[in-house]
Amino acid sequence: MKAVDTHRRPIKDLRISVTDRCNYRCTYCMPLDEYTWIERAGVLSFEEITRLVGLFVHLGVEKVRLTGGEPLVRKDLEKLIARLTLLDGIRDLSLTTNGALLAEKAAILKAAGLRRINVSLDTLNAEKFKQITQRGNLEDVLAGVFAAQSAGLAPVKLNAVIIRGVNDDEILDLVEFARKNRFEMRFIEYMDVGNTNSWSLEKTVTKREIFQTIDARYSLREVGRQDGRAPAVDYQFVDGGGEIGIIGSVTEPFCCSCTRVRLTADGKFVTCLFAEQGYDLKALLRGGATDEQVCQAITGIWAKRDDRYSDVRWQTIQSGGYQAKARKKIEMITLGG
Repeated sequence: MKAVDTHRRPIKDLRISVTDRCNYRCTYCMPLDEYTWIERAGVLSFEEITRLVGLFVHLGVEKVRLTGGEPLVRKDLEKLIARLTLLDGIRDLSLTTNGALLAEKAAILKAAGLRRINVSLDTLNAEKFKQITQRGNLEDVLAGVFAAQSAGLAPVKLNAVIIRGVNDDEILDLVEFARKNRFEMRFIEYMDVGNTNSWSLEKTVTKREIFQTIDARYSLREVGRQDGRAPAVDYQFVDGGGEIGIIGSVTEPFCCSCTRVRLTADGKFVTCLFAEQGYDLKALLRGGATDEQVCQAITGIWAKRDDRYSDVRWQTIQSGGYQAKARKKIEMITLGG
């Protein structure tokens, strides 16, 4: 049984938020005053997550990414990773983290079966880091990325959300850090995820601008999107200095190839990063539904999926009629990116 939506897009990639808790309060992600935390009893257990992942794999999922909140604040996360590695059909298992706890966890995660990792790193300036995250220590993150590399997680990808007037002056610094230390850099356009990050197009440094800034210093050769559907367009340095990726989520939307589905920490099945609601799979699990009934629910929801928010947003921006807060979206801290 394979699921396809109204645009014939299959389910291939599953992103799982294992917690909505986070030890940072990044200004582009976490609303400080308007968020209601998920009660502990409402969070999916590792057994429930494993069961749902197995069903999603049955429906076509090949890649699984663990996110948060901050996934490493979830106690014993390595036990979930060990469970997931036993499932047949998962081609890629990865994790996205802010890196604060990574130095102490990297070797444990690798031993449990984690294959690769993405670490958020928006700046190499310690003071600016504190301003962006509202807390935390840059040195902890840097120690974490090197620990991940030493543990054999590969590739180690560094994600930077570029915001005009905040860290757009560090694009080349981040590139040079990644080149020197053999990390893969990913630059992400600042976008209107959630409802409280005060997004505006003026703050978005476009994919074209990011590319031109890098290419002027280090010539780039386009590789394309991995599997033809990855969010990032990858580029190789012509001089052999590795690869970078740029995600043009605002100015070069990729809805037509989006095969990603999201599972929130409290068991909501979400069909788009910009969705207004999720569908409660936890209620089915805890209500005694069979695997077949859960699969039927998932395929039924996916079959009606018509999401192409980023396409529509860009069209509306170009026509001058876009209002970021006109749509009440699920917060990034819940979705996990």
